[in-house]
Amino acid sequence: MNRTRHSSPIGARPWSTPRTGRQATATARDAGGSPRAVTRTLSDDPLGGTARRTVLPNGLRVLTEAIPAMRSVSFGIWVAVGSRDETGPQAGAAHFLEHLLFKGTHKRDALEISSAIEAVGGETNAFTTKEYTCYYARVLDEDLPLAIDVMCDLVADSVLEPADVETERGVILEEIAMHDDEPGDEVHDLLAQAIYGDHPLGRLISGTEDTVTAMSRRQIQSFYRRRYVAPQIVVAAAGNLDHTAVVRLVRQALRDTPLDTDPAPPAPQRPATPRVRNRAAAAVVQEKETEQAHIVLGCPGIDRRDGRRFALGVLNNVLGGGMSSRLFQEIRERRGLAYSVYSYASQYADSGLFGVYAGCTPGRVDEVLELTRVELARTAAHGITEAELARGKGMSKGSFVLGLEDTGSRMGRLAKGELLYGDLVPVNELLDRVDAVTLDDVNSLAAELLDRPMSLAVVGPFVGRDFRL
Repeated sequence: MNRTRHSSPIGARPWSTPRTGRQATATARDAGGSPRAVTRTLSDDPLGGTARRTVLPNGLRVLTEAIPAMRSVSFGIWVAVGSRDETGPQAGAAHFLEHLLFKGTHKRDALEISSAIEAVGGETNAFTTKEYTCYYARVLDEDLPLAIDVMCDLVADSVLEPADVETERGVILEEIAMHDDEPGDEVHDLLAQAIYGDHPLGRLISGTEDTVTAMSRRQIQSFYRRRYVAPQIVVAAAGNLDHTAVVRLVRQALRDTPLDTDPAPPAPQRPATPRVRNRAAAAVVQEKETEQAHIVLGCPGIDRRDGRRFALGVLNNVLGGGMSSRLFQEIRERRGLAYSVYSYASQYADSGLFGVYAGCTPGRVDEVLELTRVELARTAAHGITEAELARGKGMSKGSFVLGLEDTGSRMGRLAKGELLYGDLVPVNELLDRVDAVTLDDVNSLAAELLDRPMSLAVVGPFVGRDFRL
């Protein structure tokens, strides 16, 4: 189980309107007027398999991609709730709940949950992000019915025993302490804090020692039952499977659980999350006795529905997306100032973040920061070249296609497309959109994005040091 910090969904349209012209295999209501499941074929991709989507009467969505050449299946349950859906006192509730759901249901205890999947050579895990939570399993195709039964059981019908709450509270506090001992991770959270401040996007996904210690079982139980409702849940599977059988098994596994509702209950609204507002650039320094200093220079980016996200992907590749990138070549290859240096982009529903990370000896921080600022300013003023554009496009396309070589990534693409955009883009169409990015697109975005005031996050042995912005 883990937390994830960066969100860069790919493979989905930058709008939420469902595509038309897809094959419908059921009507919304049967002859007696009762609601029925509605199924559509989303794509029959020559670079993948047949993807289908069924919406159950209670609003829960089931998506599959049938890939007969595979002998495995990845199965995931994705819930549209993350750390940004918490109020201040609830900070860490989504992550706390992720841990607790593996501790036992009315049918299975924690050992039975884990041993059921491990006995057939499968694996299961979960992760929490700022905007969603995922529970997943990967098994042989013949063991998919078992995986569906176990995963649906733990997500829908966990008991949250008081003793388990206390046990996992201790585990999570240890996880927070472990995170504090990993400055290379901590510095990214500090940048989010610098950019978002007290906004929920600026909080730690795990919560803090204070909020986790104070959180009661009643608070977690209330969060569970209010947020984990059918219209907020997407079930996704990819591999050697039959869509109709998956839908039948999911419905069977959810029968007589709190998710067995008909018709659909109203979907809960996100809490009154304040709108992300532009903040003055800030520097956040965590003084810590480390051998290496960790720095991230960053600014607000673009949200995930911004049509320029493909241009941003190309720009990110050129600046710090690999060993041939500008920052890697200048800071590591030519000058040997850092072992690790890269750029990244995170995208959320209504905001985004762009950052450049470097790890170096404390005495080299000023030089690395200056080189980074100079390169960002140069790119903003003069843009990139045609050769860099071609290389950046190739990296975007190659990393996406190569990432689809396993069932887990395909399952994730299905779920994130549905959960975040309400649609799935065929692979070839996605590649066409990358190809359509022009030099003007990238240079225009670079001029706007890289000219924004930059915040700074630093972790290292800098007692009383005042870093300039």
